[in-house]
Amino acid sequence: MKIVSSAEMLEIDRITTERFGVPSLTLMENAGSAVARFVLQQYPEKQRVLVVCGKGNNGGDGFVATRKLHEAGKEVGVLLLAHPDEVKGDAKKMLERLPSPPNSVTTPQALEKRRELFNNCDLLLDAIFGTGFRPPLPDLAASALELILQSTATVVSVDLPSGVDADSTTYRQGQVCRSDAIVTFTAPKSAVIFGWFTNGPIVTAQIGSLPEAVNSSLALNWNRRPYFTIPKREPNSNKGMYGHALIIGGSLGKSGAPTMSAMAALRSGAGLVTAAVPRSVLPIVAGAIPELMTEPLDENASGSLSREALDTAQSDRLLARKNVVALGPGLGSDADTAKAVREFVARCSLPLVIDADGLNAFAGNAKLLDGSDRPLVLTPHPGEMARLIAKPISEIESNRIEVARNFAREHHLILVLKGWRTLIADAQGEIWVNTTGNPGLAKGGSGDVLTGIIVGLIAQFPRPLVEAVRLAVYLHGLAADLALEKQTERTMLATDVIAALVPAFRHLEKPSDDFAWIQGEAQHRA
Repeated sequence: MKIVSSAEMLEIDRITTERFGVPSLTLMENAGSAVARFVLQQYPEKQRVLVVCGKGNNGGDGFVATRKLHEAGKEVGVLLLAHPDEVKGDAKKMLERLPSPPNSVTTPQALEKRRELFNNCDLLLDAIFGTGFRPPLPDLAASALELILQSTATVVSVDLPSGVDADSTTYRQGQVCRSDAIVTFTAPKSAVIFGWFTNGPIVTAQIGSLPEAVNSSLALNWNRRPYFTIPKREPNSNKGMYGHALIIGGSLGKSGAPTMSAMAALRSGAGLVTAAVPRSVLPIVAGAIPELMTEPLDENASGSLSREALDTAQSDRLLARKNVVALGPGLGSDADTAKAVREFVARCSLPLVIDADGLNAFAGNAKLLDGSDRPLVLTPHPGEMARLIAKPISEIESNRIEVARNFAREHHLILVLKGWRTLIADAQGEIWVNTTGNPGLAKGGSGDVLTGIIVGLIAQFPRPLVEAVRLAVYLHGLAADLALEKQTERTMLATDVIAALVPAFRHLEKPSDDFAWIQGEAQHRA
């Protein structure tokens, strides 16, 4: 699903009406109905509802939601932040369909006298401003947001939390509405995807625009659930049908990284997984996973791979009968190992996933990374990305989209730039933004697990490779979300994410409802 700008959203609505004949009033009716439906599905126990409306189309959506909730038996009141005569167009027509006239205020002082409305409701609909808003907030709206902030009611924002600039890609903005859920329409906007305006669910509702009307120049896509269907296994399956992944990693004191990668690859469905690790740590890795095959590699005095560990003869032996390779988990930063890594990457002809110390071996030498001759996937966190391109981490974080897009294009590869809203960029410059996952992943081993899931899926679904990578990133975050059923963000371990791959795969088999979940799907539909 494409991510669109505010101007593009207005154009989508215009095209839907003028070219495809869907009246704008119908779009508003559908939008408000979707909000009411979400409230009734997710918060059926909330009986007393206050809908705070602006005078524009966002307020019109709120008027429709009011009517629908009233028809469903809810006690609904409307507070209009304008004089009724200021409401125009479609919003005015929806205002006239309300079951009773709204309360209206035009000054912060008058609003203060209605404070009890905010205190006497179970659920509050924020329908003040939507996609067309640009900061700063008018005084009346700012006062309303203060009262919303002080309320104990559950807050659902219509389209966007009021006060949000729809085109922003920043994590936080200034004064915005406190929301417990967001219902946006047709296609996600940048702020909904990249901002952090709610800890609760975010959904996109389809309100009548045809796919042909939804165009975007951002080259940004939401990495969402329905894009990839995992086929069921044939009754006569055998392990050879599901690929053989090779994981090269480990060093003295870092045996856990390749172990977790290998376990994640097996849990992701790879038919066979072999871990090639330094000879001294092989017993630890082999003893942790009975199903795993292992290969000992030569090491130097520091317990890291020697320069000869991945020479031509050894590489040929390791790569025989494999169909994908992961390189990097736990390798360490020894100079000999870095040289071995660079030489191995130059001669490897199989699809290759490079992570962690495999990436650090190319610090300042990113020109050596080229996916033109065979598929290449890099999975850096911001620090590793900064070392690759010799830029400060702050520059990576402030310009994540263009950094990922430009690097993937220039090096003809797939780049998975990890972090808040992990980005998957392909060699054509297309980017998918992942929205699963939570801060519980901010712990050692999480990246090793992601690497294992990626190679496990590529082993099974090598073409098109970018879809396997996108699915892996989605599943990694989804498993972390599902792990919260037994853990907290503080107590979650990387191995808990591996264990949660079981319900994550089952979750993919469930039918989707009429909402596309940007956030909160695991908790609300588990």
